[in-house]
Amino acid sequence: MSPRIRATVAAIAALALLAACGDRPSERAADSDDPIVIGISLPLTGDFSQPGTEAKRGYEVWQKQINEQGGLLDREVRLKIVDDASNQDTVVADYTKLITQDKVDLLLGTFSSLLNYPASAVAEKNGMVFVEPAGGAPNMFSRGFEYLFFAQPATAPHQADVFVDWMKTLPAAQRPKTAAYPSQDDPFAAPVIESMQKQLEALGVRTVYSEIYPADTTNLQPIASQLAAKKPDLIAQGAVFEDGVGLVRALKQLNYSPKILFQTSAPSNSSQYSDGVGVANTEGVFYTVSWNEKATTPLNKEFTADYKAAYNASPAEDAADAFAAAQVLQKAVEEVGKIDQDAIKDWLHANEVQTILGPLSWKATGEPNGKFLLAQWQSGQVEVVAPADVATTTTIVNPKPGWR
Repeated sequence: MSPRIRATVAAIAALALLAACGDRPSERAADSDDPIVIGISLPLTGDFSQPGTEAKRGYEVWQKQINEQGGLLDREVRLKIVDDASNQDTVVADYTKLITQDKVDLLLGTFSSLLNYPASAVAEKNGMVFVEPAGGAPNMFSRGFEYLFFAQPATAPHQADVFVDWMKTLPAAQRPKTAAYPSQDDPFAAPVIESMQKQLEALGVRTVYSEIYPADTTNLQPIASQLAAKKPDLIAQGAVFEDGVGLVRALKQLNYSPKILFQTSAPSNSSQYSDGVGVANTEGVFYTVSWNEKATTPLNKEFTADYKAAYNASPAEDAADAFAAAQVLQKAVEEVGKIDQDAIKDWLHANEVQTILGPLSWKATGEPNGKFLLAQWQSGQVEVVAPADVATTTTIVNPKPGWR
């Protein structure tokens, strides 16, 4: 476990004590004509501002759609969104205020395991359902929480499984012989890479580099230089966004291109990623993903169209995950027929919800039961290449072409 993740775990008990309990919305009378207010804290500034802004957009597309359909329980939905500035102390204060002072009816989660870990503790302490769109670190689900639900197909340790499964299908001569594993000190990214490293070592892929770098690292050149010197066949990077773009740029400057490049979240950021590295340099990049624009899941076409109309761009995965989290909460409230936190929680534990990501269901811990998709950038677009039953193409670019 990295120092930053250990610090997160150690600090959470103190952070959670800041949350004062208040009456839950399910225990308070409410005029049926009043809007339903959903409280959300997001990193709109700071280290996670890029994905945080995408999550805000996803929530807002959902809000537009639900209100056009007559609202939730025939009541208008209002989102009360505040900025946690990518800070753990701030996110605790935000959700405490949303619950105890603003007395919001419902909650939706923030971005990243780092922020959702303390935020979900506040929700749990106050007995409020907390559906999070991002936050798959394993320690999220080891606390015995009852009100926590992760609205993605799987947790971080299982995100690499579909990539390793694809690797197993390759003839031995086409598999990488050596691999390098640089990762940001992030509680979601690091477990993905750690899991992949263990699984690939078991397949006989020799590790030549494995290091965790600080989350505030902006100069990736020293890391790229070490990678170029090792010349691994595979580079698997635990990248959030800017660090993923930064490593590609640094490797390009050194004219070192691995045969296979895998990154965690960074390539899922749609045009922002391709703009950052150059469209030609996205070719062949692998990543695992919860959602695809071409998926035929219910409402995915409408979500994509509304997002493009509002923001003149294709949706990023983080926007889709937020939309799906809102879908999960919406379905449970509709089935229960009222704002009752315990009844909503119990319904989600017992049922499956259809979302734009596909069907979601949960273990008792709030950990989801599904699997991720393996995606690859091809000809300036994202294609799903595995599993075969949901793939959008039968073509896989391997090896990755050199930088341009």
